[in-house]
Amino acid sequence: MSRLKLDHLQTFLAVVRFGSVSKAADVLNLTQPAVTTRIKSLEDVLGTSLFERESAGMRLTKRGDMLIHYAEQFQHLSDLVEEHVVDTSAVDRLIRLGVSETIAQSWLPEFVGALRAKYPSLKIEISVDISLNLRDQLLGREIDLGILLGPVSDYTVDNVVLPDVPLAWFQASGGPVGQNVDLAGIPIATYAKNTRPYRVLRAALYERFGSGISLFPSSSLSSCFRMVEAGLCVGALPISLAKKLVQEGKLVEFNPGWVPEPLQFSASYLGDPRNHLLEAAAGIAKEIALQQA
Repeated sequence: MSRLKLDHLQTFLAVVRFGSVSKAADVLNLTQPAVTTRIKSLEDVLGTSLFERESAGMRLTKRGDMLIHYAEQFQHLSDLVEEHVVDTSAVDRLIRLGVSETIAQSWLPEFVGALRAKYPSLKIEISVDISLNLRDQLLGREIDLGILLGPVSDYTVDNVVLPDVPLAWFQASGGPVGQNVDLAGIPIATYAKNTRPYRVLRAALYERFGSGISLFPSSSLSSCFRMVEAGLCVGALPISLAKKLVQEGKLVEFNPGWVPEPLQFSASYLGDPRNHLLEAAAGIAKEIALQQA
């Protein structure tokens, strides 16, 4: 019998976990024919079919189901070798990052730079989205590491809690000062609908001023800041992102008597199977976030 190849076993596990050759190919950064060839080679080595090809997709055979346990053991040993033996400069893998816009506009470049410094051969794909979508993408294995509003409450997910992101009220320069700003009489720029910051802010405003308030929810924080700078509204926005505009004299911070709670973020990844690269990346994210806090 020919020798088993680790990459063939990893490809087999990817097809099992993602449910199709096409999704496995995307995750492994391979073409679909390459994935199919690896599965066929593994079946030839083992002398048995691992999948039944059906119109609805691929279904594991009995022997394919038996192989999962052993393939996972191989993968675990491979991960340990890569963690403790392989030089970090030789780690040539793909990591798919999903990042909320708050992080993308603050310390994402420093984080990617630190990742590349430790793993210079690492391939990195980045998508920016709201945390709700990132959570779904993480659980659906469409991204490997999510830096999002968290922690993600799911037993399959490991979370590294990041420093809080404090918010403050900002308006265009030259407006009313402090508690003289009437939040009930001016539109308020905020995070997009279906996000936790939007829900929390709306509830707090409803409690204080009733349902007559006017909110400008947006999936783009840049748009929020531009609208505030233009004097079209005020906003409860991250202090870290407003700092430069305040220094330039375009925005001023004000205190109407209360401020929304800080935002809590986490670096989250699926904990099974264990992946030392994702653990290390989450740790680097925390280090960078602490430096930037």
